[in-house]
Amino acid sequence: MIMKNNKHTGRRRFLSAAALTIAASFFSLSNPLKAESMKDTDTVNQSAPVSHASLGPIKQIKAGVLDVGYAEAGPANGAPVILLHGWPYDIYSYADVSALLAAKGYRVLIPYLRGYGSTRFLSAETPRNGQQSALAVDVIAFMDALKIKTAVIGGFDWGARTADIVAALWPERVKALVSVSGYLIGSQQANKAPLPPKAELSWWYQFYFATERGREGYDANRKEFSRLIWQTASPDWHFDDATFDRSAAAFDNPDHVAIVIDNYRWRLGLTQGEAKYDELEKKLATAPAITVPSVTLEGDANGAPHPDPSKYAAKFTGKYVHHTITGGIGHNLPQEAPKAFADAIIEADGFAK
Repeated sequence: MIMKNNKHTGRRRFLSAAALTIAASFFSLSNPLKAESMKDTDTVNQSAPVSHASLGPIKQIKAGVLDVGYAEAGPANGAPVILLHGWPYDIYSYADVSALLAAKGYRVLIPYLRGYGSTRFLSAETPRNGQQSALAVDVIAFMDALKIKTAVIGGFDWGARTADIVAALWPERVKALVSVSGYLIGSQQANKAPLPPKAELSWWYQFYFATERGREGYDANRKEFSRLIWQTASPDWHFDDATFDRSAAAFDNPDHVAIVIDNYRWRLGLTQGEAKYDELEKKLATAPAITVPSVTLEGDANGAPHPDPSKYAAKFTGKYVHHTITGGIGHNLPQEAPKAFADAIIEADGFAK
């Protein structure tokens, strides 16, 4: 079921406000949430059989500093939709979503992020940099390589942050946006602020990754570690071994550990990133508004740190709506509630028309 969200949203997880602080503690958002409800509700049945939908053959294209592996579905002349995954997930989070959108005539493109699947760096000399702006530049390079001028872009987790950044810095390239957990653009300065103990506990893996023991531990146990994150971030999602194993294969990428560790260390200011991204990071540190038509989503059982929707609504200054998806939906919303996510893409696209 898709519920209207407002400042009195029934379910509040104790991490909500604190999680927004670590993502962007410099915000001061007091405007009420500009939300609307969908005309039709969508009940998500968690007892339904787990889907093992295929994405078809993986394609490769040289884009920027990467040779990007990606899946494609739908007609080649369809309106492009780019879907971005997070950590520790992969392109299969969108297997069912892509089928739904392809059936509606969209051209769906799902790239492996740097450090995942068949995506590789073109040069051994390129820093294995996981900072937020680098991932966003990867998306622009991917669009340029495919000669895609504009696209609807959607994402969750790292993918939502990356989609937010692309929309904020290159709005002319983004027809519309769908972002799970809303506005996730942050900065190293904002992340310096300490949080209450319970909120800090929710980021335990970030602090673990800050140590050499954490890097070695993740490298040695990346699949067991990732399964634990899946379980805690989506406590009501009963995925099977085949579903997990299919995605976990993406973590065998030779650069995976380096990218993941750098991503979280960069957030804490433990790595500096690359100088060529400094100007982009300065812009992101101002918490730029997102002006493109946008739909934000949240699952009612998201066990990962996430901001309260009322705290970020004012950051979306174009046509905007938020939906909370009920039925025990966790952090991996596109895979747990594919119809709701596909509907959001179509809704956002409609806002742009």
